[in-house]
Amino acid sequence: MSWALVLVACGSGAKPLPAGQQPLVIGHAGSGFLTPFNPFNPLPPSSLGGIEQALARGADGVEVDVQLSQDSVLMLYHDQKLESMTDGTGCIYEQPAAAVQKLEYKAGWFYDLWQDEHPITLQQLLDKLSKRPTLPYLHFDLHETNVCNPDQPLARAPALARALGRLLKNYSWPPDRLLVLTINPSSLAALRQALPTTPLGLEITDDFAGQLEVAKAEKVQAIVVKKDIITPENTAQAHAAGLQVVTFGGRAQGTVQRLIDCQPDAIEVDNVPTMLRLLGRK
Repeated sequence: MSWALVLVACGSGAKPLPAGQQPLVIGHAGSGFLTPFNPFNPLPPSSLGGIEQALARGADGVEVDVQLSQDSVLMLYHDQKLESMTDGTGCIYEQPAAAVQKLEYKAGWFYDLWQDEHPITLQQLLDKLSKRPTLPYLHFDLHETNVCNPDQPLARAPALARALGRLLKNYSWPPDRLLVLTINPSSLAALRQALPTTPLGLEITDDFAGQLEVAKAEKVQAIVVKKDIITPENTAQAHAAGLQVVTFGGRAQGTVQRLIDCQPDAIEVDNVPTMLRLLGRK
């Protein structure tokens, strides 16, 4: 489907949806990605500062990127290699957690004037958020591919699933406020075994029809659809199959409105303030 057709498929809402029909506002990787304006965001994706900022602005929850360290600690980090966003090198899968936590995010000289972030563990995040009077919705995007091991890039995916299962047993997070998502159908069996009561989602970035059939066959609870291919028709098909629909992305007002008009259950949005305003919540 072309981008033009997608734009036509989702209409332009004239006024905010009623509260009962509104999608959840989920901060994408916290406060989204580094941007100079609309809104200005110097905070790296999945950093503690970015997560706290999204929640402080009124997001219902956050999506964070989860990887596994060499010593089997769950770390928050978006990219495949450390040198893209930190003063480290290599992959988190090849580094002990203590070493990763000592790294400094390097967003570029201008952004670094406004941020002093370090990668954190998922446990650190859960410890902090569990003290809030209302527990936020949490979407865990599992980055299971270790590009530093090209011969067996998914070798540690089962270990990541087990580590997540062990960690979540220490917290009383309501299952309906959790979503664990993967782009790899081959990971679902291990995730189901490690997280028997936690909703699972399959990420769809292309071939919506084909991947929807995979999601139905795998009996996941949700699909997580790239913003470029979400349409009201796709949402309706998934809902008819009993699946929740999440979409991700959207920073400009027009894009965020288009995603709202596609009627998903949640949007992992790059611009929390704009989405809240379009929903009439701010």
